[in-house]
Amino acid sequence: MPNSHYKQLLHDRGICVIIPVYNNEGTIADVVERALLHCDDVIVVNDGSTDSTKECLERIPRITIINSPKNEGKGAALRRGFRKALALGFSNSITIDADGQHYPEDIPLLLEANIKHPGCLIVGSRNLKGVVRSKESSFANSFSNFWFCVQTLHKLPDTQTGYRLYPLRKLRGISFLTSRYEAELELLVFASWHGVKLISQPINVFYPKPEERVSHFRPGLDFTRISILNTVLCVLAVVYGIPCFLYRSLKTGLFTVTTYVVYLVGAVTITPFAIGKSCYTKLTRKPSSILHNVVTKFSKTVVKLLGLFGSKVSVDNQFGEDFKKPALIICNHQSQLDLMVQLSQTNKIIFLTNDWVWKNPIFGAIVRCAEYYPVSMGLENLMPKLKELIDRGYSISVFPEGTRSEAGEINRFHKGVFHIADTLNLDILPLVVYGTGKVMPKHGWLIKKWPIWLQVGKRINQEDLTALGTTLRAQAKNLRGEYQIIYDNLKNRIERNV
Repeated sequence: MPNSHYKQLLHDRGICVIIPVYNNEGTIADVVERALLHCDDVIVVNDGSTDSTKECLERIPRITIINSPKNEGKGAALRRGFRKALALGFSNSITIDADGQHYPEDIPLLLEANIKHPGCLIVGSRNLKGVVRSKESSFANSFSNFWFCVQTLHKLPDTQTGYRLYPLRKLRGISFLTSRYEAELELLVFASWHGVKLISQPINVFYPKPEERVSHFRPGLDFTRISILNTVLCVLAVVYGIPCFLYRSLKTGLFTVTTYVVYLVGAVTITPFAIGKSCYTKLTRKPSSILHNVVTKFSKTVVKLLGLFGSKVSVDNQFGEDFKKPALIICNHQSQLDLMVQLSQTNKIIFLTNDWVWKNPIFGAIVRCAEYYPVSMGLENLMPKLKELIDRGYSISVFPEGTRSEAGEINRFHKGVFHIADTLNLDILPLVVYGTGKVMPKHGWLIKKWPIWLQVGKRINQEDLTALGTTLRAQAKNLRGEYQIIYDNLKNRIERNV
């Protein structure tokens, strides 16, 4: 992937690079210039250098320089960099050491980890096999890893690396206890206590010959500072860190149980009503919309419940869609919540489902009585039923991917969807949903806190579809491509602020 693409992604996701530096005149220019090849937004914090570091930086264009009047330590330099990044509108920052140990070429690795794990603190894990290190350095890393595990009940293979991606907005309110280099360990511990997920990302590392290395590590003094910090953190873990963890776990468990209970109560309550409505319709030959009204009200209740627990559903309907004119609604599929989000917008919607939903022992009766139909019936058998529903003013909603995506990506669109639109002469109404797969994952059972967005697109009529392609397969491919762009823009806009 070309650097220009990575640069644009870094910008879209609000990511900058911060490089704290102290007396690294021999390496700082090379590190900064290589970082600029991968990111246009570089902040360098000169922590009171007494060599020619300042002059080296002033010769490099297009960077933001923060000069400290005196050396205050790496922790203080990071704090200055974070504040500047937030003031400039960035929500994430990648930190790189100035001594040449880290490869700026690995910036895309941290970006990809951020895309896969938005809102997480990405920690670079150095490959130290075969690297000649001092005994003090090796001991410090093992010592730090051990106490981090004790204090957070989580394991990280490398807690001493300075190559990280920080979600800056989640670090607000976390005051450093220290200002020197051990502040990086403190940041990891406090982030973990505050519920920030830590992700380890393998990175490359370069260690020059021992006689060529520039190190500001002072074994006696710094080990003493680390020992004091770990003692304080162990005490805080008992009185603060563990209670925070238990509170979050209890809250997540309560959220999950409440949501499933609401689902179950809704199914038990609505099912007899749905069966009664179905019998009434068969006897009188008069279709009724009462069941759909009840299902829509229930869906709105679920959406409000999600909002109460921090998973607010936001709707972007810039084209003023009112769902009154029947259409073929297409929506990406991430979770069972996708149905609830759509149903909360209108009661004039019918879903095409898979057999699992159609035969579900809990809410299958509601699905069948609400005149939702399984795709397995085949298009030939479905068309007359769908035509009748359209004549009654209902839109048909389908998931063009066919199944829920594993990681929230947009899968291939099936051309059968476009055959339905062509045969029934329907507009296609694209809906883009984001976040439902993170709140209720495909292979998970815990209900998690995450923002949900529904973006209602502009209707696509048959003439517009023809412009997309002369064949159904071409229409499916090209519309999927446009859909991917809309989804990526929505995803980047939201995830830069989580």
